Amino acid sequence: MLPSNTILGVCLITQLCVGVTGNSLLFILFIYTFFFKPHFKKLIDSIFMHLTIVNVLMIIFTLISPIMSSFGVPKFLDDAGCRAVLFIFRVSRGMSISTTSILSTFQVITITPSNSRWSWLKPKLSKLTLSSLLCSWLINLLIYTYMVQMVIAKTNSTHFGNGYLDPYCQNKHFGKQNSGSFLSVILIYDLFYVAIMMWTSLHMVTVLYIHRKRVQHLHSTSLSCQPSPEGRATHSILLMVSCFVFFYWLNNFITLSGFYVQVKIPNWEGINAILGACYPTICPFLLMKNNKLVLQFTASFSERKMACFQRALSG
Repeated sequence: MLPSNTILGVCLITQLCVGVTGNSLLFILFIYTFFFKPHFKKLIDSIFMHLTIVNVLMIIFTLISPIMSSFGVPKFLDDAGCRAVLFIFRVSRGMSISTTSILSTFQVITITPSNSRWSWLKPKLSKLTLSSLLCSWLINLLIYTYMVQMVIAKTNSTHFGNGYLDPYCQNKHFGKQNSGSFLSVILIYDLFYVAIMMWTSLHMVTVLYIHRKRVQHLHSTSLSCQPSPEGRATHSILLMVSCFVFFYWLNNFITLSGFYVQVKIPNWEGINAILGACYPTICPFLLMKNNKLVLQFTASFSERKMACFQRALSG
């Protein structure tokens, strides 16, 4: 029977391969659309492309340390390595949060009726999106440039007390009362964007509900059951945000538990890494299901499959 560390390592490697492959395929799909199918191009695609890049970075730098640890690699990171890995992980995670928040805000403005008080923002969406992403990068880089100075490589193999701990790194004040300041730097900024996501999601649900009631009143049931492209995109984004919020709170709950528990549980960091990388792993597959090229390919494949089936029956 395989040891638990090896099983965990295989799960981590599988998630790494699936997540990187999914995000890479989606990015290539957007590049193909940009160059060869410009009539399919939409402004929101630039946000999706940015999100796929951030997702790949986040998956790699979330899982790399637990993978090495699960296969027994000793002293994989020194102080500089810990700071570099943590910095890229935290910045990419912060950008994943802020990009998803910007994405949901973008879609709220897109589906807002023309008589709404937010409709004046529609012509400015391109500039607002670019400036929001640039500001998010700047803020994340500033915050986590300060935070990584608190991290060092593990000083010994056994730890007892409160503090940040991963397979190879720890915070400088591990086990001390001021250790909590390390965690507060992480949480405050994230909660702002999570609040925006939840507010925009509620607003999208309200707009979709009102629109559906209006359509049902104006059209027959057969027509009202066909969602518009904007409606399908909104449903996908709502599903993404729901997945993000679920995994975000679950990941934070386990992180806080691991931070404040006195005796550190074996494989705790690996399990938490799997949960932390779930959203960027699932995200591209949620987006692919409403992509026009994917829908065209699926429809074409279904038609060919049906034609082959009919020929087989007639033969």
